[in-house]
Amino acid sequence: MSFRAHWQLRAEFARRLSAMYGDEVPAYNTLVDVSTAVNEDHLRNKGAEAERLGSISRVTAERHGAIRVGSPQEMSQVARVFAAFGMHPVGFYDLRDASKSSVPVVSTAFRPVEPDELAKNPFRVFTSMLAADDPRFFSPELQEQLRDFIGARTLFPEELLELADQAAEHGGLEGGDAERLLELATAAFKLSDDPVDYAWYKKLEAVSAVASDIGGVTSTHINHLTPRVLDIDDLYARMEAQGITMIDEIQGPPRWDGPDILLRQTSFRALSEDRIFRFEDGTVGPGELRVRFGEVEQRGIALTPTGRDLYDRMVAETDRRLAAGEGNGVRVDVARGVWEENLPRTEKELALQKLAYFTFTVDGDALGSHYGDSLRGGTVSLTELIEKGVAVPEPIVYEDFLPRSAAGIFQSNLTDDGSRDDAQTGTDYDIDVMSTIVGRPVADPAELYQRQQDASIAALAEDLGTTVEV
Repeated sequence: MSFRAHWQLRAEFARRLSAMYGDEVPAYNTLVDVSTAVNEDHLRNKGAEAERLGSISRVTAERHGAIRVGSPQEMSQVARVFAAFGMHPVGFYDLRDASKSSVPVVSTAFRPVEPDELAKNPFRVFTSMLAADDPRFFSPELQEQLRDFIGARTLFPEELLELADQAAEHGGLEGGDAERLLELATAAFKLSDDPVDYAWYKKLEAVSAVASDIGGVTSTHINHLTPRVLDIDDLYARMEAQGITMIDEIQGPPRWDGPDILLRQTSFRALSEDRIFRFEDGTVGPGELRVRFGEVEQRGIALTPTGRDLYDRMVAETDRRLAAGEGNGVRVDVARGVWEENLPRTEKELALQKLAYFTFTVDGDALGSHYGDSLRGGTVSLTELIEKGVAVPEPIVYEDFLPRSAAGIFQSNLTDDGSRDDAQTGTDYDIDVMSTIVGRPVADPAELYQRQQDASIAALAEDLGTTVEV
């Protein structure tokens, strides 16, 4: 039997989830088709420049999924499942205070971490856990009821967890076991047709629609599956032209005439889906829920901690100007002005100011004209090499997420704001707590990007035969 390595399992897992989700939410298929058309047109118009942040084949195949679980035990189990596909926890996101709506979850993202694995297949799953012990959202009585309800369900069968552990340990699985793993893992995220307890669901929905989607049903499911697009503004316009209602605006950085940074996201609004309910009188009947939506993303350059500090300041300044009534209340227009005032307009300048992460290639002509062979055995600064055009910056793609944008997507698809008692003190969660929950270290995204940049600088120094000072 043929052995399937992590990346092969991951690619097939993403493909099967995409097919399943397309059957469940047909508008997703429209989103994928429009995304593909946008990417093809963008490549035709921009040429090689269009692929600076990833090859067209990678971008077109790329997906990120989103799921929600209800407890630390479920979170640790899903970590085992994703480990089977070479997907590791990266980043900590606290959505509880990231928007005005009640979104009582903390999250991490499971994804490949090595550049070659990302290049083969970059599938990632943004995974949220209900903060069921946070008294701002849940009374002691409701906390106990949630513990009982969530503790009584099984999201991931033992056979799946055992196969996942084997795949994680051995770097993949042989044919028969690989097929069974894929079958069980895909089925674990399928929308269940089990009747939903109407009274219980509505009780949680009064707190948060996100809470009811997690703790009000007997299973988990794909909440959204997100294609990547090269021009999200074009995608937004095309979807609206097809009569599909999009959320009010694109989340994240604005469109402007400088380098794309971090992540821009939007989605079509959550659609009504037929579900079966069990009512208080014991009868069972049809109903509708609106919890799943179609998200799409455009990825930019990963920022250094210095760059992220600047980004946070620009977001705060945008908020300040909006509150002061500037820009006719249109966030993206105000943000564009802030970006133009504060952010360098070239990748080269981003690299020189150490605001973003890059790998570096050598321009042989610039090397010869500026240095000849004089660099060998000596020392030179990276800044000097960049300024003279010898070290050419190549952007490192941002592979992760923004808490405010994620919360903004969630909020835009909620029917109301829910409830929260801010007189209570919230439960403490951070990256260390999440590491304990998932049973393995949650990586800091900045450290992964820095490692990739450092490796490139070391290779640059070896190629030049010199010491490169950063």
